[in-house]
Amino acid sequence: MPDTDGFRVEVDAEHQRGNIILDRPPLNVITMPQRDQLRRAFEELDADDRVRIIVLRAVGANFSSGGYIKGFLEASPETVANLAWNIAAPARCAKPVIAANRGFCFGVGFEISLACDFRIASETAQYALPEQRLGQIPGSGGSARLQRIVGIARTKDIVMRSRRIPAKQALDWGIVTELVPDAELEDATDVLVKELVEFAPLAQRTAKKLLNDSEDATLSIAIEMEGHCYSRLRGSDDFREGVAAFHEKRAPKFTGT
Repeated sequence: MPDTDGFRVEVDAEHQRGNIILDRPPLNVITMPQRDQLRRAFEELDADDRVRIIVLRAVGANFSSGGYIKGFLEASPETVANLAWNIAAPARCAKPVIAANRGFCFGVGFEISLACDFRIASETAQYALPEQRLGQIPGSGGSARLQRIVGIARTKDIVMRSRRIPAKQALDWGIVTELVPDAELEDATDVLVKELVEFAPLAQRTAKKLLNDSEDATLSIAIEMEGHCYSRLRGSDDFREGVAAFHEKRAPKFTGT
């Protein structure tokens, strides 16, 4: 993507990794045009055969302080209506997406991180949905996603009071996957990428879609969906390879078929 506003995209083919790097320090404010560009960046990396894992990270001491405030008044109703769709791009990716958070992770910065599959937090990270201070509510899926993670009571506490949640509390509440010292954030991200690349691509994509699709389903429907996915994977080359490797006591060589 040659024309990007406030971020850049890098592909590390050797490690099968695509990076989307917020690059407008010190606060990495996300503008209105940038939201749609970020959506397209996720879609392009999702379609790139060189990439198995996508990482969303940022330059500097802060992941993102949120959106460009004046942009909300300047944007058309149609643009505003697409905010949640654009920011949900990580969740729609078939591939695993990791968010590496440090410092401020506010507003849309928090919302796009919530749309990722894994959130690794530096001890400096702070999370907030501060829109109430502007006379607004989260508009990019933040309150909905957060409620499914921490429940309605804690979501009200965060949203209705514009509370800042420190990294340790975010870990305790299940908002983040892993908490590490600030100096170890990049290394921890590298370790998770390396781990995820080891798994069968088809099974990995199936697991992500199943978990996303069954999130709001009843238990019986979720179990039924799981059974259908299991049945389809049973006929895959990767499953046969996994079983063979297990019995032969060797590392499997998955092909994604």
